[in-house]
Amino acid sequence: MPERLLPLLTDLPQSGEALGERLGVGRVTVNTLARRLGEEGVPIVTTRGGYALAPGTPAPGLVPITGAFGRSLRYRGTLGSTQDEARTWADDPEDPAPHGAVVVAERQAAGRGRRGRVWDTTHGTLAFSLLLVGPLALPELSLMPLAAGVALHAACASFGTPSGLKWPNDLLAPDGRKLAGILLEADLRGEEARRAVLGIGVNVSAAPMDAAHLTEWVPGLTRAALLGRLLAELERWLSAPATEVLDAWKAASVTLGREVKVSTPRGELRGVAMDLDGQGSLLIRTPAGERVTAYGGDVEVVGKLGGRKS
Repeated sequence: MPERLLPLLTDLPQSGEALGERLGVGRVTVNTLARRLGEEGVPIVTTRGGYALAPGTPAPGLVPITGAFGRSLRYRGTLGSTQDEARTWADDPEDPAPHGAVVVAERQAAGRGRRGRVWDTTHGTLAFSLLLVGPLALPELSLMPLAAGVALHAACASFGTPSGLKWPNDLLAPDGRKLAGILLEADLRGEEARRAVLGIGVNVSAAPMDAAHLTEWVPGLTRAALLGRLLAELERWLSAPATEVLDAWKAASVTLGREVKVSTPRGELRGVAMDLDGQGSLLIRTPAGERVTAYGGDVEVVGKLGGRKS
């Protein structure tokens, strides 16, 4: 029943009596529902004027949507995973999620990152998943994490936050601390996917230890404002030509021109990151002068960041 109250809340206080009338319950029940939402992680503000969501909460009606992405948006306090919730919603026989649907959560009990890592979310983190309905060809899928990275970089830059892209899917602060990460999961069938779910986590006003958050540079930036801008940029860059995506990614890169270590299932590659190929794979020149291609893996940039080397 708490989920019945959530869609009625905005960032403006509403009295328990008014909310109760809309729900067909009494004020005491509204208070109980609000308390339960708070226990689930929803940032409820209780004042003499009534109940409201904390300003900047990325909930429907509070996110400035300018395109198709995010027109269908589900906001929850605690979920197992926004990725799994997006899939479940897409498979709903009565009300399936459309292309561009978004699931946002305050907390993820089973959030995951790349290679099975835990996706840590705290208050101050923007964690969401975007549903992309296919069919999607494999070359298109291979560039999606890079296109999402370009969108992240552009959205943050629009608010004045400096950042750079580390291959394949991290957004870093100028000093190398992590600001955001990307996870793409696709339901493959042969040479194409019927759909994909793009998960993004951004440290907006808080961050895990040794990571960075955006309000270090832009005090007052809210998750709702960032999500609105980011969805607009995702809609643009996920449909952009491959050459445009690759050029934009290279321009924002903190990987190219630097010595890197890449951990892959076949072992570690070490050398200078030289370029990307047409599918977004990383081209590396080893100390022996050999040119090798990394199709995926964990990358460590050797040395301090502070501007791209040539």
